[in-house]
Amino acid sequence: MLLAEVVTASAAVTATRSRSAKAHRVAELLRAATPAEVPVVAGWMAGEPRQRALGVGWRTLATHAARPAPESATHSALEVLAVDDVLQRLAETSGAGSAARREALLGELFEATDDDERAFLVRLMTGELRQGASEGVVLDAIVEASGAPAALVRRAAMLSGSLSATAAAALGSRRAAPDEQADEQADEQADEQADAEAATAALAAVRLEVGRPVHPMLASPGGSLTEALAELGADVVVEPKLDGARIQVHLDRTTTGAAPRVRVWTRTLREVTAGVPELVERVLALPCEQAVLDGETLALDDDGRPRRFQDTMSRFGSSRADSPSAEVLLSPFFFDLLHLDGRDLLDASLEERLAALDGLLAAPEHAPLRMPGVRRPDLEAAEAALAGALTDGHEGVVVKDLSSPYAAGRRGAAWRKVKPVHTLDLVVLAAEWGSGRRTGQLSNIHLGARDPAGGPPVMVGKTFKGMTDELLAWQTATFSELAVDRPRWGVLLPPAVVVEVAVDGAQRSTRYPGGAALRFARVLRYRPDKTPDQADDVDAVRALL
Repeated sequence: MLLAEVVTASAAVTATRSRSAKAHRVAELLRAATPAEVPVVAGWMAGEPRQRALGVGWRTLATHAARPAPESATHSALEVLAVDDVLQRLAETSGAGSAARREALLGELFEATDDDERAFLVRLMTGELRQGASEGVVLDAIVEASGAPAALVRRAAMLSGSLSATAAAALGSRRAAPDEQADEQADEQADEQADAEAATAALAAVRLEVGRPVHPMLASPGGSLTEALAELGADVVVEPKLDGARIQVHLDRTTTGAAPRVRVWTRTLREVTAGVPELVERVLALPCEQAVLDGETLALDDDGRPRRFQDTMSRFGSSRADSPSAEVLLSPFFFDLLHLDGRDLLDASLEERLAALDGLLAAPEHAPLRMPGVRRPDLEAAEAALAGALTDGHEGVVVKDLSSPYAAGRRGAAWRKVKPVHTLDLVVLAAEWGSGRRTGQLSNIHLGARDPAGGPPVMVGKTFKGMTDELLAWQTATFSELAVDRPRWGVLLPPAVVVEVAVDGAQRSTRYPGGAALRFARVLRYRPDKTPDQADDVDAVRALL
């Protein structure tokens, strides 16, 4: 498959807002790809190259992209796998002279592209390929292209943690297209049925694998404690909503002759094991052979109260255990158990999973690792749990349905987070230069909510409130570096930075394209642990009207 075919499909997907039309166009592209090309193409259409880190900055790419395309560059020259090979070599380049080798690789790549292909590759490599084909759209396309059940495709994506791997499993064993002489309808239907059966079998074989992260189950915002209890019923557990970082921890002692292995991932499935030795040490002490634990970690002060969110997140800015931030010690609090000694618990009820977790952490030395919670509380007891969480310096509580399975990768109704104020995670689209005492600093930020249809973020307001001098200095330095354009009034930013804001609500607005504007938004903190795809969508803003 040619790069030009992917670029053409990307333009078609961008041009329509219909989710079904987007999925259909991506499905056509996947069906045209060879089994080797499928995982690459699937990732690209979701805006994600297989290589998570390429070691190439925006300025370098922009410099190469700005050079005029040679007359020899044509749509017919460059193939998908050749581009993927260059990206892989970029990702693997390190050590002395690596910058020069990357420059040479980029030069070779861009010399073979035309203007449209260059623009596509720059957006792909910088994470800015906003063509409206979210992971959900590509999963729909995999369903259409493979004929496999939608639930099975989504479950495989959740358990593998990889869209590309899911596409490869669903479409990697297709039969070759029939030749002209055998191109009869009955034969085509038989081949399609066989392909669908092969895809179903391959996807069904995807299981939770210790040592490979799964997408975390997420909580939906809850209006109030009373509403959450009314919706979920009496069989719930109420746990503190910590102001920390989500972690997933895998322990495996089963490899013969090898040392026990612990691996730690963040919410975005970024591995941070090397930078959190104190977490590894606590998990190695657990009395089991294998375990997959879900929880939160945060830094505590000498009185056992949570330190600033920034202090916790400082530990995830470096993968080195000897970095200066390593002086901030992290404490883990586990609230779920997905696997224990050969038994997968994803489909078990939360009550069963908590019972297994209680057993694993029963010893006094392990009890501090357990997230506290109140089971089947009445309203008075639930309100006391919320008040206690706030007094202890936490954000609020999470109310969880005890009968629910673990819905990996989904923000379902079975978990509801309840906070005393409305908060939203939004994408920073731009920042304006300040005036008065803020002259020379980037101050007023433009806020965007995620488009559920997969388009670019939808602007829903601005704010300059809640910013400390330290935060203003950070904004100015960071946004100046990230800027993709510099109008006189400030900087335009790629959709890369997520900020958490508190709001008093929303009001109808004709000024903003989403039809809603935030009321009295104020910055609480930036969220380096979240990607723009994990920001709240515009429907969450409209729900506050």
